[in-house]
Amino acid sequence: MKTKSSAKKAVPNRAATPAYKNPSLPSAPRVKDLLARMTLEEKAAQMLCIWQEKALTLVDEKGEFDLAKARRSLRGPYALQRGLGQVGRPSDAGGGRNARQMAELTNAIQKFFLENSRLGIPVIFHEECLHGHAAPEGTSFPQPVALGATFNPELVEKLFTMTALEARSRGAHHALTPVVDVAREPRWGRVEETYGEDPYLVSRLGIAAVKGFQGDGRFRDKTRLLATLKHFVGHGQPESGMNCAPANVSLRVLRETFLYTFREALREAGAVTLMASYNEIDGVPSHANKWLLRDVLRREWGFKGFVVSDYYAIWELGYRPDTHGHFVAADKKESCRLAVEAGVNIELPDPDCYKHLVELVKKGVLEEKQLDELVAPMLFWKFELGLFDDPYVDPEQAEQVVRKPEHRALALEAARESITLLKNDGGVAPLDLSKIKTIAVIGPNANRTLLGGYSGVPQHEVTVLEGVQAKVGKAAKVLYSEGCKITIGGNWNQDAVVPSDPEEDRRQIKEAVQVAKKADVIVLAIGGNEQTSREAWNLQHMGDRTSLDLIGRQNELIDAMVALGKPVIAFLFNGRPLAATNLFAKVPVVYECFYLGQETGHAVADVLFGDFNPGGKLPISFPRSAGHLPVFYNYKPSARRGYLFDDVSPLFAFGYGLSYTTFSIANARLGKKKIKKDGSTTVSVDVTNTGERAGTETVQLYIRDVVSSVTRPVKELKGFKKIHLEPRATATIDFEITPDSLAFYDVNMKYIVEPGDFAIMVGSSSRNEDLLHLTLTVTE
Repeated sequence: MKTKSSAKKAVPNRAATPAYKNPSLPSAPRVKDLLARMTLEEKAAQMLCIWQEKALTLVDEKGEFDLAKARRSLRGPYALQRGLGQVGRPSDAGGGRNARQMAELTNAIQKFFLENSRLGIPVIFHEECLHGHAAPEGTSFPQPVALGATFNPELVEKLFTMTALEARSRGAHHALTPVVDVAREPRWGRVEETYGEDPYLVSRLGIAAVKGFQGDGRFRDKTRLLATLKHFVGHGQPESGMNCAPANVSLRVLRETFLYTFREALREAGAVTLMASYNEIDGVPSHANKWLLRDVLRREWGFKGFVVSDYYAIWELGYRPDTHGHFVAADKKESCRLAVEAGVNIELPDPDCYKHLVELVKKGVLEEKQLDELVAPMLFWKFELGLFDDPYVDPEQAEQVVRKPEHRALALEAARESITLLKNDGGVAPLDLSKIKTIAVIGPNANRTLLGGYSGVPQHEVTVLEGVQAKVGKAAKVLYSEGCKITIGGNWNQDAVVPSDPEEDRRQIKEAVQVAKKADVIVLAIGGNEQTSREAWNLQHMGDRTSLDLIGRQNELIDAMVALGKPVIAFLFNGRPLAATNLFAKVPVVYECFYLGQETGHAVADVLFGDFNPGGKLPISFPRSAGHLPVFYNYKPSARRGYLFDDVSPLFAFGYGLSYTTFSIANARLGKKKIKKDGSTTVSVDVTNTGERAGTETVQLYIRDVVSSVTRPVKELKGFKKIHLEPRATATIDFEITPDSLAFYDVNMKYIVEPGDFAIMVGSSSRNEDLLHLTLTVTE
């Protein structure tokens, strides 16, 4: 098939101001006018991004804009005179740009493209914003799995509103988050990036994150960003727990568990972009999956935004030697064709397979109209972001924004709400400082930065030791010993993971015993670290595990501390659930923290001494061992029959979490006990704080179709409400039950409500003993 040169196209009258440059016009006609003016080469350029190659094209070794280098890049292999779709992570240029420096850099790069590309098309800058802007001076709050424990969509929306403001003020436009994968495989190193194992919880927090990033979808005030739902789809249950492995799930499970979170976030929050996932489904990698990206996403759901590739994932349709390949493409040209045909709008992070776009169109392998279809929505959002009309930011304002004290306060609030009390035997916690003279803070995580993956460099970081010291002041003596190591040095980015030395660990344990002997109480900070649970992005950078046990000599440290006969209180930090059976059997007080962000130490101290009453609930079940997997609560009726010589139940169930006070949930009643299948009703319960402290309880609604045409989970979360109550206070909680609460994909894959009885369960966790049970009858 021959393709006419776009340079010979008839274009609108150039004497007048082009329509695409007219800010009074809506975005759609501006896109149409601009697209008609673009050459084939200029269209292809909009489907490319530059990230690491910034150093070759746009910035010097210090990370500052290099005009001479950029001018040289106008021609040659980069041909930047044709324009460019995106620039990736300007914040990491030259080793890292602070707020003012990044704002200055994005302004300079944007000015260059507006003035030096033929049509003056601006670029989009994308950034990582998983739990705050991952950049120098970005406010770092708890990892998503920790935020899952808050069960607080309002808080999540506030956090990402803050993140959007910080990133946009520096010149960013596009956040590569939120992750709405449903994590059903704890061996997987990316669990920390998710909101947990339940699709309903993940959807509600994902919706909140998108609303925080995008607001009302009007981006002209430069306070909001485009959000990216990822990873589309099935990434959270990889075979063998290995990152990027196949998602071996049925179509019904795919729709009800994994696609559900994306559908809801698009339907309720209008996310503008999605990122395709590395994995395959039923033999088809997501970046080549026409059914997924065209039939479901665009035709069935009506998606009008754009799809970005995961980093290097189009290359992996063939073979990428440093990690893996799908071998559905013989070379990068074929990978390019497959991704375009599937509907991937832009390749991230650097020009690779999509460098062949122009050649493939000229050879007739692809058609230019296919590029038009993929470029148009990206141009549309450049107009909607105001980049053609007002593309610059104020560096001084950027510097002021990241220093707002209310941002640090919000990060602390989130850290406190994320802490989940799993065990408090004998009411040992909270500690009464007036009765304590000496505290020993012990453990490999006691004085270590614990932000987790995709983190920046916040202005403030507080370790557990520093937080306890700041809280105690001169009221008591604080002693410290590392106790042992988990890994030697290292961080999330470093490829090599060096296990600790057993002999050195045991020497440190003896030292810790001598320190702890002098204390009235022992505070243990243990678990995992940023190296032991992380994204395994290549064969030299691993993060998935075969075991969920505590690493190294931590169990020996626990035994040594318990043997002293003093009160021991443990704080677990980790990116995934740990099967810490020894810890839970022997230590009277255990808190799950996951990763709490920059205010870790202050949040821990506030909870430890009772200035904040913990109210977190587990967003993911904790297994007894890796051999117990899968352990998610919403299993099918035949799935948990029992094991020889072992308990089949989890160590701690989804939705579980204690408080320093106690709550009663009683008097469950249905507004109507019988409804038609298109009808609705309510379920109500009375919640009473029966203790002596003010506290927070999260009431959870679960539903099960008792007899159905296809097997249904034993229970599914369909609602939750968080309530704060003073001592002896009572409040009534109401949940609405709608057809959406009851519907599922039947034996014919139709999404319907089937008549019959439904078990309605309301309580404080997913455990049967924590739930009140009612029956709702649904008729034709």
